[in-house]
Amino acid sequence: MVFDFLRRTPEAVLPNMVAEKKASATGRVVAWGSSGRVAWSPRDAVSLTRTGFLGNPIGFRAVKVIAEAAAALPLVLQDANMRYDLHPLLDLMRRPNAAQGRAELFEALYGFLLLQGNAYVEAVPGSGKLPGELHVLRSDRMNVVPGADGWPVAYDYVVGNRTHRFGVSEEYSPICHIKSFHPQDDHYGLSPMQAAAVAVDVHGSVARRS
Repeated sequence: MVFDFLRRTPEAVLPNMVAEKKASATGRVVAWGSSGRVAWSPRDAVSLTRTGFLGNPIGFRAVKVIAEAAAALPLVLQDANMRYDLHPLLDLMRRPNAAQGRAELFEALYGFLLLQGNAYVEAVPGSGKLPGELHVLRSDRMNVVPGADGWPVAYDYVVGNRTHRFGVSEEYSPICHIKSFHPQDDHYGLSPMQAAAVAVDVHGSVARRS
């Protein structure tokens, strides 16, 4: 689900055509067992982050190097006619929120994607068409609520015993969910740390014995 401000409306692209809703024929099958109910995020990602990043210098360094390098890449804004050097969207990305600049925001985004296979960006409504702020939310606290067609109808952000639900409509989603490929999960991405779990365990065991 992409942010509304990053896509053109159907009316703007094809003003003389009626917008149509598209969905995969398999959507209802995927959603059969979870429609309207929370699809809980994999909790093993939390322990993998603890052992593979917080407690492993090699994993820590690998994630930091990749995330910092990706965050340092320059952003380019252009359409079919020109490239923009000045634009409100570029201003937003330079200072997405009061606590972070562009590099810090993207480092957090890439970090969560590398550690847990999922990254979530919240768009806080602004006074105009663009969001007022952008925030990367903790992936381990977010749960997808799938609808009847398999697509998310809401995102639940859980802290302790409190839950905030971000509703999703056809026109607008306050949450942008970026996920890696997962061959066995319809709603969440695969954590690279999960693929490296055996190697992480071996390294940790050797380090503790030495």
